[in-house]
Amino acid sequence: MTRRTKAAVLGSPIAHSLSPALHRAAYAALGLSDREYGRYEVDEAALPGFMERTGPGWAGLSLTMPLKRAVIPLLDEVSDTAASVEAVNTVVFTEDGRRLGDNTDIPGIRAALHERGMTGVEHAAVLGAGATASSALAALAPLCTGEVTVYVRSRARAQEMRNWGERLGVAVRTADWADAAAALHAPLVVATTPAGATDDLAGAVPQAPGVLFDVLYEPWPTPLAAAWSARGGKVIGGLDLLVHQAVFQVEQMTGCDRAPLEAMRAAGQAALAGRRV
Repeated sequence: MTRRTKAAVLGSPIAHSLSPALHRAAYAALGLSDREYGRYEVDEAALPGFMERTGPGWAGLSLTMPLKRAVIPLLDEVSDTAASVEAVNTVVFTEDGRRLGDNTDIPGIRAALHERGMTGVEHAAVLGAGATASSALAALAPLCTGEVTVYVRSRARAQEMRNWGERLGVAVRTADWADAAAALHAPLVVATTPAGATDDLAGAVPQAPGVLFDVLYEPWPTPLAAAWSARGGKVIGGLDLLVHQAVFQVEQMTGCDRAPLEAMRAAGQAALAGRRV
């Protein structure tokens, strides 16, 4: 039986990814000296060819944009979690050569919230309407007892998010991005937008903010996160999400019962600090 020791992160662009640092730190802490984890620039057009070249020595893949939906037709099975948002960020290769797709972003978001004491909330706000926003809705489904307001820039996106809410069992109300400052008064705010998109909101942070979950990890802190912390609010960052979702990936790709969360977090922090020097 061929040992499955190879894994990698795929995406485009990919040079910024911290996944190699996290996974390699996990392998070192677990004593898996024969494991290797790479990083490959792969876009949607190149993905089928790359998948065909993954031989029996491959254990799994981490996927980032723009591959999370493009990979689905190439898989043999997709988990209910991934199917719920039509997005796969994890592929595991089985001993018999099957390709299994999963989404660890959703439990990763939930685990990051739980780590900071967020086990339930009456209502929440989500900034943005992309793939991460739909994953955030799925993560909030068992945690939020009331309405989630999603702030979007277009009517089409608004309809998409209402559709996701209906599908995921979340009461979703949509609001125009021009009114996004109102979101900051929610007890939980999840910012899923690209770098720079929320910078103008930093001046609107209320005097006693709740919890901000900003999915960015570079640059960090974002102006919104910095202003939030300055007002005494609790901030969860993108590195928290990245580490928690990677924990689930390591466990699936290696078969270990418990991935080394703190070793992976330290590796991510060190990698980011090295970029700022």
